[in-house]
Amino acid sequence: MTEDFLYFLWQFRYFRHLDLRTEEGQPLTIRHPGHRNRHSGPDFINARLLIGDVEWVGTVEAHLRTSDWQAHRHQHDQAYDNVILHLVWENDRLTPQCRTDGTPIPTLSLRHRTDEALLRRYEALLQESGIIPCAGRFGDVEPLRRTAMIDHALLQRLQRKAETVLQVFARTRQDWEETAYQTIAAAFGFGVNAEPFARLSRYLPLKIIYKHRDNRMQVEALLIGMAGLLDNPNETDDYLENLRREYRFLSVKYNLDENQLPAHVWKWGGLRPAGFPTLRLAQFAGLLSDQPGLMSLTLTEEPTQLLSHLRVVPSAYWQTHYRFGKPAARLSSTLGETAVHHLIINAIVPILAAYAGHRRDDACRDRAINLLESLPAEDNRVTRIWKDLSLEVRSAFDSQGAIELYTQFCQQKRCMSCQIGLSLIRRA
Repeated sequence: MTEDFLYFLWQFRYFRHLDLRTEEGQPLTIRHPGHRNRHSGPDFINARLLIGDVEWVGTVEAHLRTSDWQAHRHQHDQAYDNVILHLVWENDRLTPQCRTDGTPIPTLSLRHRTDEALLRRYEALLQESGIIPCAGRFGDVEPLRRTAMIDHALLQRLQRKAETVLQVFARTRQDWEETAYQTIAAAFGFGVNAEPFARLSRYLPLKIIYKHRDNRMQVEALLIGMAGLLDNPNETDDYLENLRREYRFLSVKYNLDENQLPAHVWKWGGLRPAGFPTLRLAQFAGLLSDQPGLMSLTLTEEPTQLLSHLRVVPSAYWQTHYRFGKPAARLSSTLGETAVHHLIINAIVPILAAYAGHRRDDACRDRAINLLESLPAEDNRVTRIWKDLSLEVRSAFDSQGAIELYTQFCQQKRCMSCQIGLSLIRRA
């Protein structure tokens, strides 16, 4: 038994209502159960209840046991003074709990009012040992309901990513160009090196890079030097020495040394040469040098133009090297199609969603969704799990929704918050 199940019973009134009474014996009529509160405070807000002859409007707090009220110290918290009903699964107290002023709160227990078959279906779902609790019954769910849940999960994922971008926006003092720079930089880490890329972009302001954008070597020197990847004494060649010379001058000019990253933060193991940090930094330098502005790039309306702009070709040296001093005859140095799609999904779309929310621009939000619908679905472990269950994953819109459903609902066994899980639990 979990509180999530109790929320479900109350919100959808899945319990017997005949002769409904509080634990204190007062007649109870539910005129509106209220709305689920996802923030701090009581669990349901704006509930309307008729208790005895008095109509109450306020909040409802739910616990597994009546004694949890005191265990959570709500009797000392004024945020709970507006609670009009204490909803519990099991009443383990003879007297009702009280507000901070000592007034009692009516209690309603649902244990003996709930269909046992409903509870068994819920417990069976939670006890499934597989990665996806409902995997064995997933095919029983109507395709329309599955699609609706993927749509819901996608929008939730988009909102979460937009909130992350808006945190960057606040940290950069509401500078959209710097926000785009830091967000795209993190995406250039392609997961494994996302954190050092993000740190690098925070320590090396975009305005410094833009002062040297006409000189690709200087941009590379700034990025690779600040990344701490110019200091290896075992690496040497003429191009590396030129970068070292440029970086020594620029680091003194802009006082960068104290924020230089240590080389050990970068991960190399398990990466193909096309994903090595040095080459990724050179590609990022190419993007920053080639584009007049990162927000203008993000707001590009034509998807084909955006794809073209992101197909970055690094400087001549990096077309034949993936590390300093190690020429490679067969190196694919141009940012590939899969990598470009990754940048759009994990940087461009979240920036658009954040910008749309900040500016209240529905057209910009629609552009973010249309971009996802125009890209092919991602192929990874999670999307393959869903495909094995015959879930249609045709575009990046679908794959992003499927990933969110897996990570935020299935892995956390939040079946009561999932339309697919709810449909299986409700089913007779």
